[in-house]
Amino acid sequence: MSGGGFILIINMAVAVLVAGAFLFMAAYDNKATAPRWLILSCVLAFSYVGLEFAVDLLPNAEFLVVATYMSLAFGMACLTVGLARTYNQPVPSLAIVVLLFFALATIMIHDGTPKLSLLPMFFYQLPYALLQVLAASVVMRSQRKRALDYGLLAVVLATSAHFLAKPLIALWIGSIGTTPSAYISTSYAIVSQTLSAIFFLAMGLMIIMVMMRDTLGVMMVKSETDPLSGVLNRRGFEERAAPLLHVYQGSQVPLSMILCDLDHFKSVNDTYGHGTGDLVIAGFARQLTLASAAGQIVGRVGGEEFAIIYPGANLPMARIYAEGLRGSFAALSIPGAPPGRTFTASFGVAELQKGETVHSLMARADTALYLAKTAGRDCVRIAPAVVENEQAQPRLVQNG
Repeated sequence: MSGGGFILIINMAVAVLVAGAFLFMAAYDNKATAPRWLILSCVLAFSYVGLEFAVDLLPNAEFLVVATYMSLAFGMACLTVGLARTYNQPVPSLAIVVLLFFALATIMIHDGTPKLSLLPMFFYQLPYALLQVLAASVVMRSQRKRALDYGLLAVVLATSAHFLAKPLIALWIGSIGTTPSAYISTSYAIVSQTLSAIFFLAMGLMIIMVMMRDTLGVMMVKSETDPLSGVLNRRGFEERAAPLLHVYQGSQVPLSMILCDLDHFKSVNDTYGHGTGDLVIAGFARQLTLASAAGQIVGRVGGEEFAIIYPGANLPMARIYAEGLRGSFAALSIPGAPPGRTFTASFGVAELQKGETVHSLMARADTALYLAKTAGRDCVRIAPAVVENEQAQPRLVQNG
């Protein structure tokens, strides 16, 4: 077996391994379409390498030369679609179709005969380079680019550049074979296929890392989100609140916490059932979310208890804000709840003081919430200041 043939086998193995990784991702999320397009891209790349061997075995099969060339072009088109799905970008369908027709015209004009001449070789590689530029444009349009995305963009553009560099490499080496079947035994085939393997593997790994990062991000959001209310759960709330409190501790800008609890919630469940209780929780959470401003953190920190971090608000501002929430919720009609039945909530407000943590601030807001409950519910109360050397202890409001 020639060196070029050995490199082709390596390319086939790389295509299989990368396709296997995308297959695993497709199995993990059967609703995701991006991995399926990327699997198809790998299959076409595998077919391209296999057809290269077939051309070597059947030197007069001109149709195989066209099929080989177009299989790689279609593989790159599928790569572009897969990246568009990964980055939630529109698929550049028209550009893909135009470039595929350009590729077909190129190989038909080229007639599959190797030519050691700069211009014909340049046009032979140009459709591949342009298809890679199109794939790069998909990544470029994304608004959520981070380090990995820029890394992927660099690899895709480098792959495009390597296609344009192949004519120069061929002229430097000085021989590309006199026929398609002779190509595989040349030094140029070894260099060309080795570069292709390197760039294909690098691109596959970068895409896999981007998709894994996005998958882990979704899993993290799910782990920190309360499924019923759609807001942060207690863990997510505290993990976001802690660093924010640390920032505001060192500034002169105020920050407040509002603790909210649905009134008589146990009787709501007992009277109307837990299904209605869930509707009330979801409706209240939706009200908090709609009323929230940029920078606020909203979380469900207990069964029917919610917390809001309000950066930039002192105690009077936070109290006015809580009064607005109280009034709007008391007038809210919950879809699915008994007609004419409204619900109320009580609110406790505390402003961040020097040296406080999330837990101590929440404990003072909880004390204010207790005052609201004992005052008859459906009202807002503010927390007393921290007494020096005394820390408030958290208290759970029982049964609404």
